[in-house]
Amino acid sequence: MKAETISLEGYTPAEDEPFMNERQLEYFRRKLIKWKNELLEESRDTIEGLQDSTRNIPDIADRASEETDRALELRTRDRQRKLVAKIDAALRRIENGEYGYCEKTGEPISLKRLDARPIATMTLEAQERHERREKVHRDD
Repeated sequence: MKAETISLEGYTPAEDEPFMNERQLEYFRRKLIKWKNELLEESRDTIEGLQDSTRNIPDIADRASEETDRALELRTRDRQRKLVAKIDAALRRIENGEYGYCEKTGEPISLKRLDARPIATMTLEAQERHERREKVHRDD
């Protein structure tokens, strides 16, 4: 595979190179895969931890505290599960040649934004417009 031969040692995407060239795509692909693997590893650790900590706690206050901790951990893992789905979608966009372009305007998403949030699907301006519309149309 061609992508494996690309050296990214010390590489950071720059504005002065062609947008979403092969090197940039490989940089973001590797970043997304690394992030996904970290999330999956944390998830495995959580499952093991929950299985190990299943025990009968006689004190009601201690039991309530443990249940609260468990619920919080499960909510965190659910958010991470959704994040893994977004990472998978970003990897598909890389494969399809759509990565790095705003889904609303078709304009390139800034490299700084993609580096900070590699699952971004909109430019900062489009995202702000989307959030303002969402806030106005939200049912309170």
